[in-house]
Amino acid sequence: MWTTETLTHILTPTAIALGNFDGLHRGHRAVMDPILADPNLWATVVTFRPHPVEYFSGQPRALLTPLAEKQEILASWGVQQLVLLTFDRELAQLTPAAFFDEIIVQHLHAQRISVGFDFCFGRERQGNAELLQKLGQEAGITVTIIPECTVDGERISSSRVRELLLAGQPEQVQRLLGRPYELIGEVVRGQSLGHGLGFPTANLQLPARKFLPRQGVYCVEVTAERELQAQPGVMNLGYRPTVDGQTLTAEVHVLGWRGDLYGQRLRVALRHFLRPEQKFSGVSALKAQIHRDCQAAREYFQLPLEQLEPT
Repeated sequence: MWTTETLTHILTPTAIALGNFDGLHRGHRAVMDPILADPNLWATVVTFRPHPVEYFSGQPRALLTPLAEKQEILASWGVQQLVLLTFDRELAQLTPAAFFDEIIVQHLHAQRISVGFDFCFGRERQGNAELLQKLGQEAGITVTIIPECTVDGERISSSRVRELLLAGQPEQVQRLLGRPYELIGEVVRGQSLGHGLGFPTANLQLPARKFLPRQGVYCVEVTAERELQAQPGVMNLGYRPTVDGQTLTAEVHVLGWRGDLYGQRLRVALRHFLRPEQKFSGVSALKAQIHRDCQAAREYFQLPLEQLEPT
């Protein structure tokens, strides 16, 4: 998939989906579908960098789908081009009509546009989906407005995905995304504390801007680029208070597997929240709880249980 931040390096003519698209949930997928229909147009997603909320607040914003992850998902959906519009003062000051003329018509050469029902654009969000459709009609451009998408009566939105992640409800998140929420990163060397306890773990270096779920212990499915394909495991996301941890870490133990994952890119799909992180009285109590966590994960994945080794 071609990715560009330069308006002069765009593959045209285009069919474009406009929006922020953080999370790439099932509602976003519905917005993409109309742009994939015409083989004579470049199926293009147009989004903003940084996120407008981040620009106006001046505060960094954690992302459900950092750029590399967004590129991967969009490509799997059949999107051919990703255009990252730099959201700066100049872009923020464009009127809706100027945004349409300068960006959509002159640079993107759009022949088809798809947006969500709540899409807003132009200075102070003065333009909405209906105005975009009117401008499109005047320019001979087809504009499709996707209505609100729901699952079992619940509106699908990135904000709701964030709320559910912070509540430790990955199953509900999967309903809205259409796939499990994943943490993706490189395995780096840690302090080997898990190995010393009899439960070797892979320490995951996550993207700095990745939105993290509730801290605690999860049942996960782990995929490595060379060694593993969707193997069940247990992940602890937190500060490891029992051993006086100082930094937030994601440690993954793959059930029933031993091997070297250092340097590999790991995908960790969240399946089920087991418990919040807690501080134990000592290492022995921590080891016993890790065993119970692994047993609970084995039950969740319907795997044979293991006997506890003598301590």
